[in-house]
Amino acid sequence: MIYELEDTSKVQELFGGWNETLIYSCLQRVMGKIYVTNLEEPESAFAFVGCFGFFAGVPDRELVLYRPAAFEILTPQNEVWAALIEECYPDAKKVTRFAIRKDTQFDRERLTRFANILPKGYELRAIDANLHDQCLKNAFTEDFVSSFGNKEQYLEYGRGVVIVKNGEIVAGASSYARYKGGIEIEVDTAESERRKGLATAACSALILNCLDEGLYPSWDAQNMDSVRLAEKLGYEFDHAYTAYETFRAKQ
Repeated sequence: MIYELEDTSKVQELFGGWNETLIYSCLQRVMGKIYVTNLEEPESAFAFVGCFGFFAGVPDRELVLYRPAAFEILTPQNEVWAALIEECYPDAKKVTRFAIRKDTQFDRERLTRFANILPKGYELRAIDANLHDQCLKNAFTEDFVSSFGNKEQYLEYGRGVVIVKNGEIVAGASSYARYKGGIEIEVDTAESERRKGLATAACSALILNCLDEGLYPSWDAQNMDSVRLAEKLGYEFDHAYTAYETFRAKQ
């Protein structure tokens, strides 16, 4: 049987050394959940937030087969977990993602220049209650706010900025998730508005806002374009890792 673990200290060591802020979100009980098959002495754990899942400890088929969402990006702690995911979901898409170092020392002057360079007619705005609702109406902006349980939770714990043109959101950067020390950045731009420096401006503004609050703006890259943008902003590449994208009916 699958249980949601309330006392996350019981699996702290299972995730030990895994430098992933989405896992921090779950362990710190800021957002997300941790699932186990043994509440008293768990040997395996599944941390899940948004659409991202992380398996740690002794590989457990029951945890892998658990379905908290329709679309998931599952990350195994090791090759044994990876083999179990492939066995349980032969149609899963195996992908390579790119971890970015978590100790970046940012150049504030450089980021300020990036944040202030916008084409005429574009406006940079912080995500408020109205823009939160607008984000939910578009596929490319939905993930700016959707991982949070509700609007109130986002407005309290989330941080984000969008770029608006003619009253419509055309780009933005926001907290996909929040942990006690910072956020995990989500960034996107409308396809028709790309190659204009909008993502650079939005990310720069968000990073500066985080630094002003003493929050670390963590970055994890889906592809090499994301890695290049991260490096432009001052981040450093760490390592590539394997994940699995699964599409399935919500339980």
